[in-house]
Amino acid sequence: MSLQNASIQVTEFIIGGFDKTEKPLVAGVVILITYILALFGNTINILFIINDKRLHKPMYVLICNLAIVDILYTSSASPTMIRVLVARVNTISYVHCYAEMFAFHLGGVMEMFALAVMAFDRLIAIGCPFKYHSYLTNVRIIVLTLFLWIAAAGLVSILPRTLLPLTHCRSKLKYTFCEYAALLRTTCVDLNPYFNMVTGIVFSILFLSFSFICLSYILIILFVKLSTDSNKRKLGSTCVSHLVVVTCYYCPLFITVVLTRLGVVLTLEARHGLTVGAILGPSLVNPFVYCLRTKEIRCKILRIFKISYDSQ
Repeated sequence: MSLQNASIQVTEFIIGGFDKTEKPLVAGVVILITYILALFGNTINILFIINDKRLHKPMYVLICNLAIVDILYTSSASPTMIRVLVARVNTISYVHCYAEMFAFHLGGVMEMFALAVMAFDRLIAIGCPFKYHSYLTNVRIIVLTLFLWIAAAGLVSILPRTLLPLTHCRSKLKYTFCEYAALLRTTCVDLNPYFNMVTGIVFSILFLSFSFICLSYILIILFVKLSTDSNKRKLGSTCVSHLVVVTCYYCPLFITVVLTRLGVVLTLEARHGLTVGAILGPSLVNPFVYCLRTKEIRCKILRIFKISYDSQ
């Protein structure tokens, strides 16, 4: 029997990535708590920036955009994983699965775009401090951000366009939520051409964005070296938050995407762990890093707690 004749009509998919998890409830509770903290932290960042006119500056527009990206990224997969692990409901509808896949990959691409633009913002702030506000205005940053969202959506739309015409031979996903690789493995076609296409797109976006960030920091280091000793600590501290965020996002991504293509074999459990970490880690770290490292947001939080304490 040919693969085409073995195709089935799929109305829902079965999430099978957690079938071998020894303590699903514990894992689900950990993901749930992390997800709630990530949502809380990113939402607080957005509300602070929107409500305080003193924070209506290019850097904070980018921080707000990163928070929106993090909410989309973590919300694309976390609810499904929590439902499977905690509620033991391991099915997801066909339409919902494709929507989840699109949102997940859109969040991943936008995370790279957002971090690259934030590196450029730091470069301009350090390299051209006196012309920063003339080069980067709120309007220009918003227009650039909207352009990146449109570009990311256009790139990611390639994935459902290639998958939707394909027939399915199975309905069980071997991964922990709906992503392109999981859905592709349920189809009845030769996988290599599709994986090669997506690998080319991912590698291009990954290396271009990461190379841009590295180039920005090389130039920042050169500017810092030319600065006086009194300014070096100040200049360096402005980049610490961004470097922490970049490290949290790109490290697991390089392990799962790059090393596996170089021949490093990961167990399915290790891959799932890295994927979950790549989704939840940056989304949890980002808001708290910027809350603690950004003076204006930190002072606003302290004022709120002080007012609450004085009123008691």
